Amino acid sequence: MFFHLYVDVNRQYRWTLYAANNRKIANSGEGYYNRADCIAAINLVKGSGSAPIRE
Repeated sequence: MFFHLYVDVNRQYRWTLYAANNRKIANSGEGYYNRADCIAAINLVKGSGSAPIRE
């Protein structure tokens, strides 16, 4: 898996998470004005592996 960090047409930073088979499995859902904020959001997603599932 890997994260792709990019700048969109509105000059905001976004990320997309790709699976090992190169299929998109998640995205940022919003743009960030600062690259550091986008990276912080990626780190939140990385660190949420133990978050519970609610139904």
